[in-house]
This record gives sequence, C-alpha cells and structure tokens, in this order.
Amino acid sequence: MAAVAVLRAFGARGAHVSPARPLGPAVRPLLQPGPGRSWAAGVEPRPTSARQLDGIRNIVLSNPKKRNALSLAMLKSLQSDILHDADSNDLKVIIISAEGPVFSSGHDLKELTEEQGRDYHAEVFQTCSKVMMLIRNHPVPVIAMVNGLATAAGCQLVASCDIAVASDKSSFATPGVNIGLFCSTPGVALARAVPRKVALEMLFTGEPISAQQALLHGLLSKVVPEAELQEETMRIARKIASLSRPVVSLGKATFYRQLPQDLGTAYYLTSQAMVDNLALRDGQEGITAFLQKRKPIWSHEPAF
Repeated sequence: MAAVAVLRAFGARGAHVSPARPLGPAVRPLLQPGPGRSWAAGVEPRPTSARQLDGIRNIVLSNPKKRNALSLAMLKSLQSDILHDADSNDLKVIIISAEGPVFSSGHDLKELTEEQGRDYHAEVFQTCSKVMMLIRNHPVPVIAMVNGLATAAGCQLVASCDIAVASDKSSFATPGVNIGLFCSTPGVALARAVPRKVALEMLFTGEPISAQQALLHGLLSKVVPEAELQEETMRIARKIASLSRPVVSLGKATFYRQLPQDLGTAYYLTSQAMVDNLALRDGQEGITAFLQKRKPIWSHEPAF
C-alpha cells in the first residue's frame, strides 16, 4: 500500500509490541525490570508503552512525572510504536493516551536551551514533525484519548490524530508565546483542525480553551465525562476494528488527499477511489452481503 511505503520512508521500524493484554489501567511500559529488581541508576524506563488486543493498539505516554513531555526519547519511542507492523492486517486502529493528569505538556524545555545547540534543536523538531506526519499517513485510524491538559506539541499531537475523544476536565493551549517560543509547529496541525481565527487567538495569547470550546471549534470529535472516556473511546475503536482494514485505509488516504484540492479535483480523486474501492475483495463482499441480507465476512485482503 502507498501509505505503508510512505511510513517506511521515515525508517525507524521494529519496535517491540508485547503480546495482547486487556487495555486499561494495567497497561505498563514495554521494557520492565525483572521480578524483584529495579531500574539501574541512570537508566530511564521506556517513555511509552504499547499493547495490542483484537486489532486495537493502545499506545500510552508513560512519563507522568515529567508531564509526558515530548522529549526526543519520547518522540522516538512513540514513532516506533506507531510504525511497528503498520502493514499488518492484525492492526485496525491505534489509540494514543497518557498516564497522569497531563496528556502532554509539549516539548521538554530542558532540551531546548542553548547548551544543546542548533543541530539538536533541529533534530527535536524534525522528529516531532515526522511523528505527526506518520499519524496522518498511517494506514489505520489514530484516536487521541485525552484526559487532562494538552499544551503546545501535546495539543499538536491531539490535533494530528484522526479522531480525538476527551474528558470534560481536559483543556488545550499553545502557550509558547508566553515564554518567547512561538508555537509554530503546533500551529500547523492546529490550523488544520480549527478555524483560522481560533487558531491565531490560541497562538497569539497562549490562553487555554476548555474541552467544550475545543469540541465547538473542531479540535475534538467528542467530549464525555471522565468516567466514560475509556468506554466511549473503546466503543469507537471496536467499531472501526470490526470493519474492513483495506476499505478504511483507502478511505482515510483518500480523505486527506482530496482535502486541500479544488472541488473538481477532489471529485475526480474520490471518484477514482470509489472505483478502486469496488476492486477490493471486501468492497464486493460488502455489497454482496448487503444484497443477500447477511453480515459481511471481511478478508482484509487489499485486492482480488
């Protein structure tokens, strides 16, 4: 698939995703010390964890003590978890969530001081941009599950996901201007998720918006009470996971491809996509099943 080729172009494959387990509070980092042992001095735990069950991969930002800051290590770990087996039919949807009261505070400012130097700073922002583009180009839908504060690059991460479900206690901001570092890269995703004037007010003032305001302006798909957040996110994920992967993948790629086009080009691209969709084994299976008044049996094969 073209989308997978794009992902491979970014490199960084081969992160380990541990065997399937129930999702939820039991999720732990992938790399753990053995029984009765602790992490050696100077050795940091892996900043993300990942579990996959029934086609749903749950990636968790797992550094709440540092407000899940998107350090270079966090970004690379997240990138690996996103890329792992991206072309596998066993993967149908990805959920990105976080431990603790802060979804993500954005970049680790300790990495952005002059001591690190320009080359290191460039690597941080280039890696972050790659992660955001990986989400957009990934063949399966990516859902942000937000319970708490998402600021700067953390807000960028939410805006980059295909779907975003948040608790009513969540809030969102791009406050870089307050510390002299304008949120230019977060503004890329933000401006593609909310109206221009809303994005610019957030970027120029750094003031946070509530979950309800974020929903109103299009940054979020849905806002639910905190107690219902995981249940509702999983409901959406399970629905997507029950569908044909190649059909959903084609649909996602086509949606983003037509979005910046003029009306005529958009209809040309989507018309071609509909024809390609009909050439998929699952495209024909779905129509046949509907006509025969039965449930479709998806093959998840890319074509005849």
